[in-house]
Amino acid sequence: MRILIGADTYSPHVNGAAAFAERLAVALTARHSVHVAAPSLDRRSHSVVNRHGVVEHRVRSLAVPGHPGFRFCPPLGLKAEARRILDEVQPDVLHVQSHFPLCRALIEVASSRGILIVATNHFMPENLVHYLPIGAAARQSVHGWAWRDAARVLARADIVTAPTPYAAALATVAGVPGPVLPISNGVDLTRFQPGAAGEFRLRYGVPDKPAITYVGRLDAEKNLDVVIRAFAVVRRSIDAQLLLVGSGAERRKLTALAASVGVGEHVTFTGYVADTDLASAYAATTVFVNAGTAELQSLVTLEAMASGRPVVGADAAALPHLVENDVTGYLFPPGDSDALADRLVTLLCDPQQAEAMGRKARAVAEQHDESRTVAAFEQLYAIRKAPRPAEVAA
Repeated sequence: MRILIGADTYSPHVNGAAAFAERLAVALTARHSVHVAAPSLDRRSHSVVNRHGVVEHRVRSLAVPGHPGFRFCPPLGLKAEARRILDEVQPDVLHVQSHFPLCRALIEVASSRGILIVATNHFMPENLVHYLPIGAAARQSVHGWAWRDAARVLARADIVTAPTPYAAALATVAGVPGPVLPISNGVDLTRFQPGAAGEFRLRYGVPDKPAITYVGRLDAEKNLDVVIRAFAVVRRSIDAQLLLVGSGAERRKLTALAASVGVGEHVTFTGYVADTDLASAYAATTVFVNAGTAELQSLVTLEAMASGRPVVGADAAALPHLVENDVTGYLFPPGDSDALADRLVTLLCDPQQAEAMGRKARAVAEQHDESRTVAAFEQLYAIRKAPRPAEVAA
């Protein structure tokens, strides 16, 4: 098949939706001709074949204020860009990863041409309204509007999917016409698997002691202040290290917070780590932590579990679908740093229990094998779209 993936966020952007879109595109090249429409890295549009054989159609974009490295495609002229890309690619199916401007334009043009449209929703308004300088009541109003807008756009797709049953139910309740199909983002089990710490600790100067690790963006909605406050409590009884892998707008604040609670020298900020080095980052981990409260699945949590590491996660959003309390790790009440510290100490004080939970975490991750995800989407792509009434009449 000739497949066009539309993504308003894509490599080199660092987030779950971008990572999923890229990994899916690369995996599909084994049997299909794969094209991706995504924001360019400057104000011009161009096409390029990347190192994996995916044809990237980069669309002129602007920087996102306050978020270095992120770009968006302004709506003006996007339909013309969408028509140009669809004319060039002539896809059998369009698979969009959002309802934002670029994907919105692609949906509109593809719909008018009778092309099968699959949409995967990675959107939670919480990840955006958090940054608006407005009051709680206004945020709630924007939250409702954002879901209505998403539902209106996604309703034009022939098939809508979401990464978890939680995410699928959330979209349906928000007004996206169902059924919304839950299909896991998947994880590469051959790449992420139990192993020794290797050179990662040496490269980033991580001491040879138990390590609590977070991987992902250092942004406000990830609640890493809760993690640092919990770590300060952990340090009262255990000589451990906190490893924060990734970059983001909150790094300076988090560095200052770590110093203010007396653990600055025990927190390692690695900055951006290349995708090829992530497996060794998980290998350097004793316990993985995720305090986020707006996760529709969490690829990094899946990767940590596939690496055989127990997880302590917030009891919120989709994390309980992965983290089974007292089985693959522990859940804690969102925002409660003392409760988080208690769960971390329990695991760090009992290496045998941590190892056993890690084995069970790996078993759960095996249910999310990336090959299953790719096969599920291939089945959807192969569905023949029913002709519209106007087409039948013609």
